Amino acid sequence: MKPKFKQLALAAAVALSGQIPMAAPASAYQVDCAILLCLAGGWPASAPCAHARAVFIRRITPWPVEPPLQIWRCPLGASFVPVETPGPSERLFKAANWTALPRQSFPADAPLREVQGTDRADVDISDETFDFVRSIRVFHIQYSQRENWEGECTRSDATRLGIYGIQGDYHWTLSKASEVPSASRLRIPSGCSNYFYRSVFVEWRDHAGHYGSEEVRY
Repeated sequence: MKPKFKQLALAAAVALSGQIPMAAPASAYQVDCAILLCLAGGWPASAPCAHARAVFIRRITPWPVEPPLQIWRCPLGASFVPVETPGPSERLFKAANWTALPRQSFPADAPLREVQGTDRADVDISDETFDFVRSIRVFHIQYSQRENWEGECTRSDATRLGIYGIQGDYHWTLSKASEVPSASRLRIPSGCSNYFYRSVFVEWRDHAGHYGSEEVRY
């Protein structure tokens, strides 16, 4: 990792270890700092990173569709006094103390909500060190096509794209099914065969530039 990212990662890990008093519940900081660090590291094999990834995916699983990384919940700007041992990664994993995977539900009688994230990181993350945060893209795919009784093709495309701003703020913008990455299972047939596809697809690159993605159908 670059020195700047190491410093901020250490700050996050120390915050998780309980060295810094927090006004908000510690669990909120635990999971988002863990998502930040585990995503940057390519989701290394560990129980805390497995849980962090599960939360990351659960957030894009309706209900509702949320920003998968909520960096404003992780106090990167916290001041700290380094400790000798264990190292920041070990303190992160030890402090997590996670025991259950998140649950999700799919209400059938309520409108789907897409959650904005107008807050941002509490430090300047405009440096390329944090490009992995801005690499996260969430496609809410809602596409259908069919041929009507007059032989005309009727298409509906309400696809939207969730992206992160320079300082980690998150917002939705209009998109198209044709702009969805090929890693998605979306496959629009040629012609006008009846086709319906609805999912939330997320892609990212870790700190080293390695690509990853997940998709949730509903």
